[in-house]
Amino acid sequence: MMLEYLISFKKKFYLLVILILTGTILFAQEKVTVVPQVSDTIPTGVATKTSMNKYDSATKAHSPKVAALRSAIFPGLGQIYNKKYWKLPIVYGAMGVSTGVFFYNLKQYKATRFAYRVKYNMRVNKTDSALYSSIKPTLEPLSEESLRFYRNQFRRDIDYSVIFFLVLWGLNVVDATVDAHLKSFDVSPDLSLQFKPGYSDLAKTNGLSIILKIGK
Repeated sequence: MMLEYLISFKKKFYLLVILILTGTILFAQEKVTVVPQVSDTIPTGVATKTSMNKYDSATKAHSPKVAALRSAIFPGLGQIYNKKYWKLPIVYGAMGVSTGVFFYNLKQYKATRFAYRVKYNMRVNKTDSALYSSIKPTLEPLSEESLRFYRNQFRRDIDYSVIFFLVLWGLNVVDATVDAHLKSFDVSPDLSLQFKPGYSDLAKTNGLSIILKIGK
């Protein structure tokens, strides 16, 4: 039946949207910032102080708190603050569709509630006969039991719509916060990973060694 198909489709849609936004947060974040290599002529203490100053200034210039606050006030503002404009269609699309589903559920709930009430009153109280023509044509063939079932189902879907809307809003805040953190994330360039063939005294055989270099 058409109503059953729509109810099933909405549940699958909610799951898909949450998976997409979660994947966006986990796998589409900003690349980390690498501090440029300091010249050998600069003393170590000065170089360390310079690197720390660059890190502190980058952190202050791009605050995760500001990104989180803006996204909490209105979805998408945090992404704009992070200059992740390509995420705006995802954020607004998810929030917009979730809002549309809410109003759809509300409309269907009112229609099924009205149809159930009219049919119930016509059978039990012998009233509301004049309102029968106002029932939606798609709901007229349904029995009272079916109308009551769909009325309750749409009432639950209204609650689910609100919950999913809040979840999507929260994911929007998390995404903006994580992006802002990674913009100021600092990684030292004095890290290298090398593969070196040679003879191993420990294993008494030739092989391939993995050498991790930290600093100079």
